[in-house]
Parts: sequence; structure tokens; C-alpha cells
Amino acid sequence: MFAGIGGFRTGLTNVGDFFVPIGFCEIDKYAQRAYRALYRTGGEYFCDDATRINTDELPDIDLICAGFPCQPFSVSGRRLGFADTRGTLFHEITRVAEAKRPKFLLLENVPGLLNHSGGETFRTILHEIHELGYSIEWRVLNSANFGVPQQRRRVYAFGYLDSRLSGKVFPLEESGAETLKQIVPGSQGCRVYLPEGVSTCITSQGGGWGAKTGLYFVDMNPDPMVTHQARCITARQDSGISKHRGEHSGVIITDARAVITPFRENIRQQGRRIKEPNEPMFTLTAQDRMGVEYNGVVRRLTPLECFRLQGFSDEQFNTLVEIGIPESQLYKMAGNSVTTNVVTAIGNKLIKVLKEIENG
Repeated sequence: MFAGIGGFRTGLTNVGDFFVPIGFCEIDKYAQRAYRALYRTGGEYFCDDATRINTDELPDIDLICAGFPCQPFSVSGRRLGFADTRGTLFHEITRVAEAKRPKFLLLENVPGLLNHSGGETFRTILHEIHELGYSIEWRVLNSANFGVPQQRRRVYAFGYLDSRLSGKVFPLEESGAETLKQIVPGSQGCRVYLPEGVSTCITSQGGGWGAKTGLYFVDMNPDPMVTHQARCITARQDSGISKHRGEHSGVIITDARAVITPFRENIRQQGRRIKEPNEPMFTLTAQDRMGVEYNGVVRRLTPLECFRLQGFSDEQFNTLVEIGIPESQLYKMAGNSVTTNVVTAIGNKLIKVLKEIENG
């Protein structure tokens, strides 16, 4: 529900064949078009409006994923909560859950949900879910701890009917990620991947020779050479990072820095506008403009970079470009999505726990 461009779907299918999508609900026309281009949705249930989901037409389901609208609870919005029509859409989740009785619920929203109206809004949500017979646990998880260099704190709530899952899925094992660095200006600059990092995200322009991943290496031989046209490391979703046999990859640290609203320097901004080197990117939103400062020059993040910050593959991004999704919508889609890496981590943990329960 509230599928967007399928961040939940990408994250869970990255786990393997355990999770089989059966349908989606999304009201935005551009997001619908993107979703159908990215995934094989033939024969799946679809509804464009959560309030019109006919539960009698829904097949049996084991899991509901929902990133219900966050604007009513976000500190960047007016925080009207359930007084905002979008805030009441949460009740559509419980309506479907009551009718179909899925084994699991996986919900995502902004941390502001926890303290909205002095915590009363979140207590109401928990109460409604408990009334349906679900136990529910939640954690605030930061995308920066799951392989993407973006500070994105979100509440993930996991509901379940089987009491044996109590305390088993959360907490998750978290680890940090490093960013790519561009050390030579230019469209084919020498981009460097920190070997201990796991991110395919960047502080440089997207693209590259052939692979178009933005991942490049620096020669680590006794007499290293940095060139404007660096040789390419390919990064594939299913096989990780590879390089040509006999070559050695390394890293050169530079001082590229994350910037928020780079072209509005005179506009008031809560907190810092420019981060220190090696800090993750600011949280992507559908409203804010993100950029990179390098050697005193600031530029906006490209849509490709924003998709990488959310864990989507370059292939997925290129698919949306090929079908003509406007750049403005690409930014919006990335800002509204869940981070796929976090969802993958939750999916992996759930499978592990279910296998442990099955094996006694």
C-alpha cells in the first residue's frame, strides 16, 4: 500500500524468492507508470486509491508493506496528524489487515510520528494494531547504517500474529557506509570507492564508461597514476564489486561535502547547510534540493545520485529515464521512497527467524 516506485518491493525481492508480490496500491500517476515499468505486475491486484481497496477482491496475503503518507507527521510539514486527510489513510491499512489477516505488517514513517501530539498519535496507531490481535515492535533506523551514505532516520514498525517472533526481528545488525569521492573535475573524473564501504552512491556525477555505475578505482601500484579517464570498476546488484585481474583498487580521500538547498543560500535553514567531509548526505525529501560542494563549487545532486542514495540500481533508474519520466518526478520519487537496503535487512532477518522457528 502507498507503493510509490516500489522501495519495499525492491528491498524484499533482493532477499530472494521468499517474498512474492501479489499487488500494489498507488495514487500518483507517474509513480504507477514507474512501478509497472520496473516490475512485472501482470495479473497482480491493483488499486489507485487505498480508500477504495475492495478486500473481497484481494487474494490471501501474508505481508502488508506500507509507507503511509508522512507529511502529516513530519517536522518539515505542518504536522496536522489525523486532522490532515493524508494522516487518516493509516486507518486503511488496519481495514485491510482486519479483513485479510496477514501474518505480518511492515510499516514505515518519519520519526516525528513518535512524538506527534505528545505521543498520542502513535499510541492510537499501536492501539488499533493491538486491537486486531497483532503484536508490534518498532525501531528508528538510519539508512546510513545500511550501506547508503544518507542520513535518513525513519520509524519501521513490524507487526506479527505469531508470539514466537517476539523480540526476534528487531534489533537489526547495522553497519556504516562510505561515499564515493570525485578527485578530478570533469564528466569522466577519477571517482574513488572506499574499499570498506558498501555504497553504490556518490558525491559525483553519475555515468561512466560502459557500466554507468559511477564506481572507479585508483591504481595502487608502487608508482600510482591518477588519470582523468579512470578505468572502470563494475558494480552489479547480484555480484558486488569486481575489477580486472591483477589490478589493485585504492582510495584517495578528498573534501567533497554534502549541501542542502545548494541554490538557496540566503534562505533560512534549520541546522547546518553544509556538512563536513566524509559525512553522509542529508535526508532526501520530495521538497528539499540536495547538492555537493567540491573545491568551493556547489552543484545539485543528479536524479541518478538520489536513486543510488535510496538503494535503487542504475538499471532501474535508466528504465525510468527511457520511458520518459520527467526529471522533476524522478527527484520526487526518490525523496518519497523507502531506502531499499533497510527493507532488505528486515527481510533477511525475518527469513532467518522463521527458519529458526521452523527448525525448533
